Amino acid sequence: MPELPEVEVVRRGLADHVTGRTISTVVLHGHRVARRHAPGPQDLSDRLAGRTVTGAHRRGKYLWLSLADAPDAVADEALIVHLGMSGQLLVTDPADAEARHTHARVSFTDGGRELRFVDQRTFGGFALADLVDGVPTSVAHIARDPFDPGYDRDAVVRDIKARRSGIKRVLLNQTVVSGIGNIYADEALWRAQVHGERLASALTKPTIGRLLDHARDVMAEALGQGGTSFDALYVNVNGASGYFDRSLAAYGQEGRPCPRCGSTMRREQFMNRSSTSCPRCQVRPRGL
Repeated sequence: MPELPEVEVVRRGLADHVTGRTISTVVLHGHRVARRHAPGPQDLSDRLAGRTVTGAHRRGKYLWLSLADAPDAVADEALIVHLGMSGQLLVTDPADAEARHTHARVSFTDGGRELRFVDQRTFGGFALADLVDGVPTSVAHIARDPFDPGYDRDAVVRDIKARRSGIKRVLLNQTVVSGIGNIYADEALWRAQVHGERLASALTKPTIGRLLDHARDVMAEALGQGGTSFDALYVNVNGASGYFDRSLAAYGQEGRPCPRCGSTMRREQFMNRSSTSCPRCQVRPRGL
């Protein structure tokens, strides 16, 4: 699933291409793309037609377009875009042939380039939600991410320090701090020289703060390189892949030498996924 840098790359592209434009028609193929919209795909299409996109926004890994009744009106609704495992939002010429697995086409009244949603694995889709203070009601429970102007680093440190769970599990909890997924958790933990199974409550507040700073730094670096793309699925609105995967020190590097000490990187099972760490730099807690 794409994490904060990959979603932010898409958000920036959407902001450039669709902000200020009015939706003409929305064509949805099948029901899965609208399965989060209870009234069904036709109702979703009807409700989007005529609405003006006033901006593209993100909190953590959640992406949405704000919608208003006119370009100068206040947005009161949001089209939330769930990218899922393989969702792509592409800005294309209306005359271009549909790519395989195209589930939605959004055209605009100006007749210019349209927006298409392509999803090979069909876990993604669209949903409508009311906006309250600029945030969709269905996203309000998600914590602010480290790039949010309202992010309170000290408060997050205190929250994490109070939790008796493994620190990686806490980092992935989007109600504590959002945007960090498996990739950037592994990278931040490697930089901080902390094993992911260390209890959050056993870490010092300076260590937790340093870990959060590393998470922000590594995501900023990834964002500068267009995100992390391991295949052709994670792309920007123009279809281009990011290349931060070439700079990863921990995630996916099992069997390779640690860039810091040269020890062989190890891969361990973690929940329904995996963690990669250095056995020398990131000592596993005793008893585990």
